[in-house]
Amino acid sequence: MPKTIGKVFFVNSKGERKWCSATSIQSRYRNLVSTAGHCVYDTAGNADTMSKWVFVPGYYQGKAPFGIYVGKQAFTHYDFDVYEDFDRDYAFVTVYNGIKIDASKASQVTKSEFEKHAGPKWVDEKTITRDEYVAGVEKYGINGPFQSKAVDPKVETVAKPADVSSKNIEDYVLGKGPTAGVQLTGVEVLKSVYTAAGDGWDNNDKFTRLSEKKPISAEEYAELNKAKADGKFLGELTVDLDKNKQPTAWYKQQFFIKKWIKTSEQFRYWVETYYVQDVKAADAGRLGDAVGGQGFAYNQPTGKYVRVFGYPAAAHPDGHKNFTGITPKWCYGKTTAKTVGSAAKKIEEHIALKCSMTEGADGGPWLLKYSNAKRLGYVNGVTSTFNDQDGNDRVDYISSPYFDGETNTVYKAAANVWSGKIVG
Repeated sequence: MPKTIGKVFFVNSKGERKWCSATSIQSRYRNLVSTAGHCVYDTAGNADTMSKWVFVPGYYQGKAPFGIYVGKQAFTHYDFDVYEDFDRDYAFVTVYNGIKIDASKASQVTKSEFEKHAGPKWVDEKTITRDEYVAGVEKYGINGPFQSKAVDPKVETVAKPADVSSKNIEDYVLGKGPTAGVQLTGVEVLKSVYTAAGDGWDNNDKFTRLSEKKPISAEEYAELNKAKADGKFLGELTVDLDKNKQPTAWYKQQFFIKKWIKTSEQFRYWVETYYVQDVKAADAGRLGDAVGGQGFAYNQPTGKYVRVFGYPAAAHPDGHKNFTGITPKWCYGKTTAKTVGSAAKKIEEHIALKCSMTEGADGGPWLLKYSNAKRLGYVNGVTSTFNDQDGNDRVDYISSPYFDGETNTVYKAAANVWSGKIVG
């Protein structure tokens, strides 16, 4: 594959992350990218995408071997960005010098330094004993790297403690009684279960059962009545009626059985080590110096062989997903003058090529007179649309705007603009 081809990443008007395909192309300052017009101008949102637009030449499985090139200025045909005419669906983008990212080094830092760091970072955890945790907290304080957490507390029903009295029963209700971990609590049950328990249930404890009738509003009565029908309310509902049998008051009554429970919490103890990624950016030079650039051709007859490159990813109309988008693909064949004929996109003059690449390959170059030895040719089109010619719900041919003298005018305007660098 030629080093010049790569992926364009951008954010559209809806904030969605998208990509297209593209290639480096020759220009005066070796800083130009060729792609589709809809990869720089979002026709659905009537807005350009250049505020967050980068080109990654030689992209392969997530790698950027030659750097990342930030788009500076996009050149498109007037008919495309004003009338959204896809017969002019091409663009030439000047890019700044590339950026190479070095993220190979990581540093261990303190917790406060870790929290302030805005870049990539991570925490390593090592399990320790309770004694090690206590010693760590004593040394570094509660805001240090030593951590603890209650894990899977065990709750079991137990007999009433022997030291229960009228003086400490309320403490037991709050879980603060003399016998550590033991609490007097209540479980809501149906009236039938409550009645069957009897006053002497659970070691003749007079605090075994609890039930209280409380007045409620008509609205709450209606809500609880619905909840009772759904099995979500276990209590009873009653209504007072006047002599005309009209409701005057509404009540709810819930039934609880007291239970003695003991909770024993288990703790996990660990110490954290904090790391931050040292990310450094360096100037990667001009795009053309790094990967070269394809030539440019226009006003060429159809019926010529071209090699088309791109990063297809979308599924075919029938749902088959043959491509991943993480590696480049190509098609080869003769162009035809077949008109795609899309009224919505105002297409009348596209050229076509038999090819099964799907969306994601948009903007990929159509290279005329391509040399496998040199991996160079002449950009004579860019992938614009994906079509199903035989109606079997599979993409079988793609199309490109025809590159004519007006395309050359746009290309020349872009090819003579300097961009510079953004990293010292």
